[in-house]
Amino acid sequence: MDTEAILERLNPEQRRAAETVRGPVCILAGAGSGKTTTITHRIANQVATGAFVPEQILAVTFTDKAAGQMRARLRALGVERVRAATFHSAALAQLSFFGRVRDLNVLASKVLPLRWIANSLPAPWKFKPAVDLATEVEWAKNRRLTPDDYLDALGDHEPPLPPELMQRVFRDYERRKAERGLVDFEDLLGQAIALYEEDPDSLGVVHARYRALTVDEYQDVNLLQQTLLELWLGERDDVCAVGDDYQAIYGFTGATPQHLLALPQRYPHATVVRLEENYRSTPEVLALANRLVPNLGGAAKTLRATRAAGPEPDVRPFGAAADELGHLVERIRELHAGGVAFEEMAVLSRTNARSAAYEEALTAADIPFQGAALLERDAAKQLLKALRRDGTAEAASAVRATALEHGLLAHLPPRLGEREVTRQSDLKLLVGLAERLNGATVDEFAEHLRERFGGGGNRGVHLLTYHRSKGLEFDAVFLPRLEHKELPSRFARTDDELAEERRLLYVGMTRARTHLTITWSGKPSPYLSELGVAAAAPRPPVDEDDPVLVTLKQWRRGRAQEEGRPAFVVFHDSTLAAIAASKPSSLAELGAVAGVGPAKLERYGDDVLAVVGAA
Repeated sequence: MDTEAILERLNPEQRRAAETVRGPVCILAGAGSGKTTTITHRIANQVATGAFVPEQILAVTFTDKAAGQMRARLRALGVERVRAATFHSAALAQLSFFGRVRDLNVLASKVLPLRWIANSLPAPWKFKPAVDLATEVEWAKNRRLTPDDYLDALGDHEPPLPPELMQRVFRDYERRKAERGLVDFEDLLGQAIALYEEDPDSLGVVHARYRALTVDEYQDVNLLQQTLLELWLGERDDVCAVGDDYQAIYGFTGATPQHLLALPQRYPHATVVRLEENYRSTPEVLALANRLVPNLGGAAKTLRATRAAGPEPDVRPFGAAADELGHLVERIRELHAGGVAFEEMAVLSRTNARSAAYEEALTAADIPFQGAALLERDAAKQLLKALRRDGTAEAASAVRATALEHGLLAHLPPRLGEREVTRQSDLKLLVGLAERLNGATVDEFAEHLRERFGGGGNRGVHLLTYHRSKGLEFDAVFLPRLEHKELPSRFARTDDELAEERRLLYVGMTRARTHLTITWSGKPSPYLSELGVAAAAPRPPVDEDDPVLVTLKQWRRGRAQEEGRPAFVVFHDSTLAAIAASKPSSLAELGAVAGVGPAKLERYGDDVLAVVGAA
């Protein structure tokens, strides 16, 4: 493919980056701005212009999926034999080439060995999620720490276990791994760094092989990766770094956007390109997301929409959590009735702990969902496994006793890891559910859980955390519970932590193509004021003892019992209050009330009008 064919479909900023085939290039790419298109076309142009042959180019990213997509796009452009890989797979390939991993096996996950180690800890620490321990080990190793210098390097960082206990776990993990001839992903990077620092000849071979580097998602680079990258480069400057500091949300692993932001200082002659044309979201979605930009810091970027106009984001408070949840369910139904597939919708939450309420509501409403699932998380799996032999025991006491054995805390201490917060929240929820079953057995409790939370599968509405949504996009995105101590998290205290929470919100908002819904029912998040949103919860349009409202609630209670579903799934309180206030006399007037969508109008419309007319 010739150069003009490669460049013809790029916008001016993308084209400028792709035409700069030599020297350092820093691409500051906003959300949905076509960064993968830009860097693959740039690599193709490096080959087409003869600046480099394909074998001389190394492109690194963070996931196998992203590397595969890069290779596929390069093939579509007629470019083969470019090495596109993750940092870890590139390091492994190089270590293998130099004969350094002949007798080593790569550990696929730290979770299992850390689970074995955690089982030997004293209670309540033995029930700590192994994933939290794995994250802490990665935090240390990404900073090039060993068990010996771990305690001295903690500073203000608070580990998921008492520091000395965490050091013991870290040391035991490293010892067991070495005894079994295993290496983890951080070891691969560390061993590659050690090889090149100790053996200039090996480094010279790498310099001769790879003459141009491209680094994707550069805002997520940590010290270990940056050190290896600098060794790969040496004194050369043929590096293209692409990233978005507005989407830097992995500080807890040691990643920092400062490597991206400082690249123009490291290379004063670098070409800096800002990609600000957004191909994902409507102007309305971007206009709201851009209100966060003045407080995001870093490299200024303001996204410009290229899509046609769409609906305004649905941003509203609710007087109660049940009303907020009912609105979410009804809005999903309305969008689906309007042609939006369930698979093109996503409900985002700050932690998995919040997904249980959405799972239950969607199950009750017969709406399929996928993603986070209460019954697949540690708390439920371990608790139900422990209760398996006590099927005829009284559920409330058995569940509470087992939850306490598994480390249920009456009050959460500060600085718990997010997965432990999720586990604690799930344990508390499970105890509460068991106590509300009025004498049910353990077997009946387990069946009840399957009925209420068993709707998850591989299709349907996505239930995701903000972190897991990064890199994805959907026609409709819901951001419920935008509240104080939710987003920002109750555990975010420092300026850096609060800034990262704001970036999480920005990431969540920019996942939406067309429909964006933001709601809250508790104390509003401070970020709402940055969005220019009036954050006060609505007052009911009628008194609670209004005769029409009382009669409507009585009707709803009976209808919910008939259908075997929660009352809020029929109509939530705010919708009934609005109906009581407006007293509609026709289906057209009833359909104009917020919260009464086409599906509910068809299902309940005549009955509601009859209730209003008779009250």
